[in-house]
Amino acid sequence: MIDVLYRLTIGLLDAFNVVVLAYFVILNIGYFLTGLFAFRSLRRYVRRLQTLDIEDLLGSAGMPPITLIAPAFNEEPTCVEATRSLLTLRYGDFEVLFVNDGSKDGTMLRMIEAFALEPTYRLPTGEIPTKGAIRGVYRSASHPKLWVIDKENGGKADTLNAGLNFCRTPLFCGMDADSLLEREALTRIVRPFVEDARTVAAGGIIRIVNGCTVGEGTVTNVRLPSELVPQLQVLEYLRAFLAGRMGWHELEATLIISGAFGVFRRDIVVEVGGYATDTVGEDMELVVRLHRHCQEKRIPYTIGFVPDPVAWTECPVTLAVLGRQRDRWQRGLIETLWRHRVMMFNPRYGRVGMIAYPYFVFLEMLAPLVEVFGYLTFVIALLLGRVSDVYAVAFLTLAIGLGIGLSITAVALEEMGFRRYPNRKDLYRLIGLAVLENFGYRQLTTYWRLRGMYNLLRKKHAWGIMERRGFGPPRPAP
Repeated sequence: MIDVLYRLTIGLLDAFNVVVLAYFVILNIGYFLTGLFAFRSLRRYVRRLQTLDIEDLLGSAGMPPITLIAPAFNEEPTCVEATRSLLTLRYGDFEVLFVNDGSKDGTMLRMIEAFALEPTYRLPTGEIPTKGAIRGVYRSASHPKLWVIDKENGGKADTLNAGLNFCRTPLFCGMDADSLLEREALTRIVRPFVEDARTVAAGGIIRIVNGCTVGEGTVTNVRLPSELVPQLQVLEYLRAFLAGRMGWHELEATLIISGAFGVFRRDIVVEVGGYATDTVGEDMELVVRLHRHCQEKRIPYTIGFVPDPVAWTECPVTLAVLGRQRDRWQRGLIETLWRHRVMMFNPRYGRVGMIAYPYFVFLEMLAPLVEVFGYLTFVIALLLGRVSDVYAVAFLTLAIGLGIGLSITAVALEEMGFRRYPNRKDLYRLIGLAVLENFGYRQLTTYWRLRGMYNLLRKKHAWGIMERRGFGPPRPAP
């Protein structure tokens, strides 16, 4: 009996290892294809940039008015610098709505002092239900474009909805209050709306500000952070945006626009009910809901990604804070995919339903489970002598080697398209990090995502505290 159970266990172990190997093959084929599409799309986009005259766009009468909605909760270290960066944007007709979500620190006090805020009245333009009551409306005496809405705490999505209720323009930019937009970022990200009337949403690229020099709300010197944890996130962001979202843009199947920097048509967002307040992934959920709404109503539309408008954001510097962030991201991903599961393999939803949705379910949502059990069964099989040299090489190549190749590809795309890191040592570090991240860091992120799945089953909906250090001076260059 024991011998039968042993043979059965060995058989299941061998079968599962084959399944895991096949999974890694499919996963890397997916990464390779999106990277290939990203390369083609970015090369074409860079050629277009060479003929783009920003001054012509800035002087164009066709650029639509836009409102920047910046939700803030306990953003005392960064709120003033970030708001100053918004007020220096090079764009014709825009307003800034800074929405304080019941901050418990000195966020409101700092804003009042820095921008000479005065109580005023502003007529609401929308009626999206919000949890947090409006406590006051302020306008800056020194910067007439700046309005501040003070409300009771209700969460980020609720705060964005409150901003939407006071938005007067056809477009709005949803962002984080701690983000720094480059001065031409708004002009660049709005361009798709001007060129194609079908555009309902567009996202920009998010870059890590840690380690950079910031003065008067502008990043003046781009450098890698001094700490290892933020350095690894720089690489992750390059991979996610340039090798990932650029590829999905080429396929016309963008499912995610970062909550830190995305522009939307206000009318259609109001039409679908604004941001969902019962998920921690409100940014992705809104984009998926827009896809679903437009497909079901047969509304001609496009949702895309624009790689050159930049929002600089402060990333976590400790593993504890980073772990909470990745836990939340995984919960938001699962909540969104489950909520809109009717789109899965449904030809009614075009490429999104037939390609992007299954990809995110099988190769993103379930990836932590497969990776953890894959590594575990590989080690067990190795100890039992069930791993051949050929299988070991294939497993390590697919699980680690091709991941290194993808990260280096992202660095190459960055260098080919934008060259934001002028110091050659920073580029060499990024290439080194492409190898280093596979030995410990990648396994940690898998654990955090797995923990997010577990916390979702426990019905944990906490956002998690994100510590901010502010845009202080970076360490001296070596």
